[in-house]
Amino acid sequence: MQKLKIILPTVLFLIAAIADVSAVIVENETIRLVSKPMLITLLALVYLVSVSKPNFWFVLGLFFCFLGDVFLLFNGTNFFMLGLAAFLLGHVVYIKVASSFLPSHLTFKIVTSALPFVFFLVLLLYIIQNNLGELLFPVVVYGVTISSFGTVALLNYREEKSIENTWLFIGALTFIVSDSLLALNKFYEPSRIFEISIMITYIVAQFLICKAMIVKTNTH
Repeated sequence: MQKLKIILPTVLFLIAAIADVSAVIVENETIRLVSKPMLITLLALVYLVSVSKPNFWFVLGLFFCFLGDVFLLFNGTNFFMLGLAAFLLGHVVYIKVASSFLPSHLTFKIVTSALPFVFFLVLLLYIIQNNLGELLFPVVVYGVTISSFGTVALLNYREEKSIENTWLFIGALTFIVSDSLLALNKFYEPSRIFEISIMITYIVAQFLICKAMIVKTNTH
């Protein structure tokens, strides 16, 4: 019975994921109004039925991501800023959750783990800077935040190369790829390939992070 409780929402999540990516491919915004909000809703359900004592902060992070998904369904700078703010808060919470699994006194490892993300962020900002305009500051803040999430995920992996830390690290990397494609699509050169790739990488990222959190919640 417990396995069925986990399998059912997982299958529904995969159906919603396929529906959403398909809707992006065929440019059907009507389907997306249903499929996109269902992604995090179903993923949260997968998490809740898979753990005995849910981590409040992770559920809160998922909620902020849900809001971000909804805001980004609509066009316009205001909706983009609201979506950016929601995902920013989601990543801050993800950082809090992931860092809670780390021991203290990791100063040197923090620096070495952050370097590749700093380099990548600087490179991305260099590519898109001319088209950012008044969005430069919020985009930089967001970039620093998600890079920090990547750093914390890498620290977890370096401290313990477990399967859940591998999922967390790959999930964070894939999230960064997704957001980087979003930035390139919006501020550098719009592309249908970018639009499709953004959603595929986003879905994979959230799923892997959720899988990691299920294991970590049940073992900590």
